[in-house]
Amino acid sequence: MVDVAVIGAGQTKYGNHALGLKGMWAEAAARAFRSIDGDFSPSQVDEAFIGSIAFGGAQLGNTAALLTEHSAMDGVPVRRVENACASSGFAFRDAWMAIKSGEADIVVAGGIEKMNDLTPERKRYWLGVSGDTEWERLAGLTFPGTYALMARRHFHEHGSSHDDLVNISVKNHLHGSMNALAHIQKEVSFEKASNGFMVADPLTLYDCCPTSDGASCVILAADHVVREFTDSPVWVLGSGAASDHLALHDRPSITQLRATVASSNRAYKQAGITSADVDFAEVHDCFTIAELMATEDLGFTERGTGGEFAREGRGILNQGSVTINPSGGLKSKGHPLGATGTGQVVEVFKQLRSEVESERQVRDASIGLTHNVGGSGATCAVHLFGRERR
Repeated sequence: MVDVAVIGAGQTKYGNHALGLKGMWAEAAARAFRSIDGDFSPSQVDEAFIGSIAFGGAQLGNTAALLTEHSAMDGVPVRRVENACASSGFAFRDAWMAIKSGEADIVVAGGIEKMNDLTPERKRYWLGVSGDTEWERLAGLTFPGTYALMARRHFHEHGSSHDDLVNISVKNHLHGSMNALAHIQKEVSFEKASNGFMVADPLTLYDCCPTSDGASCVILAADHVVREFTDSPVWVLGSGAASDHLALHDRPSITQLRATVASSNRAYKQAGITSADVDFAEVHDCFTIAELMATEDLGFTERGTGGEFAREGRGILNQGSVTINPSGGLKSKGHPLGATGTGQVVEVFKQLRSEVESERQVRDASIGLTHNVGGSGATCAVHLFGRERR
């Protein structure tokens, strides 16, 4: 089976975007195409996979076909991938598999979401569609409420506290303040983040990611054509995916995402590495408790010690053994649902090629990880990337 590399990647700025779906996708795709070192034409793309929840229902059918025609990929086989917030993480995995199987040489993976042209009431509706409709949504459980339950249980079982979550918020705002593409580009003090408006006890405004517009696009290539386009590819070392029960009450524990554990273990095994070899990770911090749990589930710290990991600042840029969310994460960079997974890949691609702002460059980085979760953890995709082919 062939090896796969990322040869180009680009995204829009996340936030309140003036452009609609077509314009945002065209911008992200154009940036990805321009990032390729050699001559490249969109007509060379063999397949395309675009992740989107189709938030708001503006274009529920044939979303992907609508977008590719606005990025000079007319006639390319394309499909929309939907797996809640992990939609484009799975789109990336589908693209990787298309090349690994030998059916394609060049494949586009991307994601998009337009979230901020709805009323607050409609936003709340669409933000809840990824939970169990019968037992969670109709019972009144909100998305913040779901993660609040996880946080309270983690506090109870492992002695973590809201202060640990505040440290995560402060860190990600620090990283995001240096990212020109981030939705929220400002630092937040510990005091301010400690006293935010209560959303779902114990989670405050500063524990929650923003609702963002945005698009991201990544170009993958088979090993035998990579050098036609770039001398500095970023190799996909491993890919893992898994799923779990959708409703929290069906899971044996709500302080661990089994889909994250399983998908990361598969990715590590495939790459022939362990979590200790990872220099930095873009993890799915839709809420601060999600990042705390991810550091445990991905193996960066022992189970139950995620609070200690955050408290000691071990994920801060270039201060510990692994930097967590140098982009600012979903908390600061933003979370345009369908675009998040491949947006994480854009960050890893740029970090490994030393193309991010110098003040937030992960020092001597050679291996990066992306962790993209759907909903409250029912789906998860983890990918590993390296500067060197293995």
